[in-house]
Amino acid sequence: MRVLLVGVSTAIGRLLVLELSRAGHEVLGIDRRGWVDAPVPVFELDVRTRAAEDVFRRTRPEVVVHLGTVASLVMPGEERYRINLGGTRAVFDHGRAYGARHVVFVGRHTYYGASHDSPLYHTEDDPPMALSTFPELADLVAADLYACTALWRSPDLATTVARVCYTLGPSGQGTLGTFLKGAFVPTLLGYDPLFQFMHERDVARAIALAIERRLRGVFNVVGPPPLPLSILIRETGRRAIALPELVYALALGRFGLPKLQKGALGHIRYPVIVDGSAFRMATAFAYELDEATAMRDFREAFPPPRRKE
Repeated sequence: MRVLLVGVSTAIGRLLVLELSRAGHEVLGIDRRGWVDAPVPVFELDVRTRAAEDVFRRTRPEVVVHLGTVASLVMPGEERYRINLGGTRAVFDHGRAYGARHVVFVGRHTYYGASHDSPLYHTEDDPPMALSTFPELADLVAADLYACTALWRSPDLATTVARVCYTLGPSGQGTLGTFLKGAFVPTLLGYDPLFQFMHERDVARAIALAIERRLRGVFNVVGPPPLPLSILIRETGRRAIALPELVYALALGRFGLPKLQKGALGHIRYPVIVDGSAFRMATAFAYELDEATAMRDFREAFPPPRRKE
């Protein structure tokens, strides 16, 4: 099959290129950041442009995978909203217009939000929570919900909405990798939430399985069992700094600490854990790389700075 990856230069996109090429698929990509020396044709374009639409028209992909959304930790501001919602709409509009049979939207498990009254395990039927306290999630939630509408707006188009848990690996990309890159990781005093993550190579395998099975519906995609944040910080070679909430808000973005939005504090306080049984039943997916491997690969790629004697 001819598969078009939107957001191909992301870590997952690059791994997915290898996964799909090994399976014999014809792969091409679109990404506004480009990809030097890519092993497949890559068009350095914003998917919202007419030039990108022309790529859809000329290549007529059978499958489109949308990996091009961005999180608030990576890109703050209004441009993120336009990329996430406008880009998602363009992917579905162009896919339908030029003959795609299957569109895979790769979303995030943070769709469900983190709050004190959330269930421990979220299923695909659960609504997004805590948007009132974390408005920076609104654009990702809107993109996810827009993708879901394709299930009834375009019944002839197989639509997969994959809500993937945090990823970790040697690329260091993604919300969790960005949060952990400094020598010190801020935590909230008195809280040690569970974090659910999987190796980025397993994410690429999971998406490839969704394409192979031509899944239709919404699916949570997870790997190993979740770990407490304190263990995650320790095993990646970092040091936790437990701060009271008032101090935490003032310290973010200073003293070498990551810059987080105020709403993100809920994700440092409460867990976001999802049930991936529906995806496992539909695809027989089983993770190959455990949590220790994911943390080790990240730590080796991004060793913590040495302490001064």
